[in-house]
Amino acid sequence: MKRTIFIAVALMAACLTGKSQGKEEMNTARPGGKLAKTAPIQLVEVAGGLVDPIHVASPKDGSGRLFVCERPGRIQIIKNGKLLREPFFDNVANTLFQFVEEGLYCIEFHPNFKQNGLFYVSYADMWFNGSTFIVQYKVSADDPDKADMTSAKPIMRIDFPYANHHGGKMAFGPDGYLYVGVGDGGWEGDVLETGQNLGTWLGKMLRIKVNEKGGYTVPENNPFVKAAELKQMTLFGVPEKDFAQVKQHAKTEIWAYGIRNPWTFSFDRQTGDLYIADIGQNMWEEVNFQPASSKGGENYGWSITCGTHSFPIEKDHPVTGMGITWPIAEYKHGQDGDCVIGLGLYRGKANPEMDGVYLVGDWVSGRIWGLQKDSAQKWQMQELLNTQLQLTSGGEDESGEIYVTNATSQYGAYKDPFTNPTCSLWKIVSASKVPQGAKTAPLD
Repeated sequence: MKRTIFIAVALMAACLTGKSQGKEEMNTARPGGKLAKTAPIQLVEVAGGLVDPIHVASPKDGSGRLFVCERPGRIQIIKNGKLLREPFFDNVANTLFQFVEEGLYCIEFHPNFKQNGLFYVSYADMWFNGSTFIVQYKVSADDPDKADMTSAKPIMRIDFPYANHHGGKMAFGPDGYLYVGVGDGGWEGDVLETGQNLGTWLGKMLRIKVNEKGGYTVPENNPFVKAAELKQMTLFGVPEKDFAQVKQHAKTEIWAYGIRNPWTFSFDRQTGDLYIADIGQNMWEEVNFQPASSKGGENYGWSITCGTHSFPIEKDHPVTGMGITWPIAEYKHGQDGDCVIGLGLYRGKANPEMDGVYLVGDWVSGRIWGLQKDSAQKWQMQELLNTQLQLTSGGEDESGEIYVTNATSQYGAYKDPFTNPTCSLWKIVSASKVPQGAKTAPLD
């Protein structure tokens, strides 16, 4: 009964935000397509010796530095192509990292970082049983390669009942707001029924305005701000549409919903479009897309659907006519991979044939695909590389070149990440431009 109510509320919310309830047109690519322009690519190692690296970011401050998150709670700096001896940030003592889906997730730099020195981290906090904390810090006044660990100001805390599906990625959008990907709360199969429930942050993309003094506010044009307002009205003589717009339980921070585990997502620096790599259940992985023109409120389907398929797959219910925004790409478990990892949207100068291509990796298979629309506006997904790496994330430098992290962490018995084999930061380059003597990714 509860699930029926949540789905009904979500579908009404779709009406509220202008999503069509008619038969939707699907434009979903699968591996085997062909990009308009392609050239062989390779991964070249930039730096090794990293402990479970799972994210890379640039401060875009003209320094050329890259910041790499290590899952146990440290952030390292790659400067002038070299790994610095001392970490930029160390919060190992307070980070819960004993399970592979928890730890330090992400670093994101304030849009005015060069002027104000502010940056943000998201991590699983040990003292709060793995709750995700988003915390603002400032760079040390004495050393730009060191964080001021005493400057911490908590922005947001997200509680989880299970140790998996936390998401963790965050990024400032072109509008200056902070977007936060939050998983459905864990275990499997959306047992908490959060994906379609607007009364929780779980299973959502959030959008907030950070306050430099700490905390945050909700942008007034978030899609469910007005929906959550309690309007004063009489019970009779009022149009039904006015009542239908009242969703008093809706969390106003929600930007989009129906998401399972948005471990990685990326904005196109040129267009402002948003790509969300949503890790799937047992059968399908998917990539979702939100154009820069969106006003938010998209329902990406989970857990009514997974990919373009009914969930559970055995239910075989119709998946059209539900107001769902369908993925732009999907691939099948066991055939192509098992865990989708968004690597970023290429806007660099070194490989012009890759301009505008969204790069998709997989943590299990090590494959890398390119995803882009063709001249007929149909999405195409082409395999570009098949590596032996366990890809964990991707990011871009100041000029738009794409970098990739890998780690050897595994499910199952706990393995101390500090005794695990160390891993690397890699750069995606044209296969014809691999520097002589460079270490490249092992291929299948």
